[in-house]
Amino acid sequence: MAVFTNKKYRSTGDANTIASKYRAQLARHPFLLFGLPFIATMVAGSFFLTPATAIRYEKHDRRVRRLSKEEELGIGKSGRRVDMKEEYYRLAAKDLDDWEQKRVKRLPGEHDGVL
Repeated sequence: MAVFTNKKYRSTGDANTIASKYRAQLARHPFLLFGLPFIATMVAGSFFLTPATAIRYEKHDRRVRRLSKEEELGIGKSGRRVDMKEEYYRLAAKDLDDWEQKRVKRLPGEHDGVL
């Protein structure tokens, strides 16, 4: 029975191309010709993308910033000064034990959750 060789047939026209030479060297030195360029690309990409990411987060921080209590209360047109003691006593003066639970009216076609 005939024995098949491990060598692939390459035509003489393909033997002198850059791709065929690279393929032959890649079989001998895979990390040097494939792994090292890949890792170098990943590391260089992280260094090049770091400033772009920083700009993105700085833009987000400018848009969303923490407000102080005074700014928070003054956002509305009629922002009144709030005193926590006054609010506590105003709420305590209401009768919190006398209340009735009411269902919210649903939109037409919306499931109301009643079985």
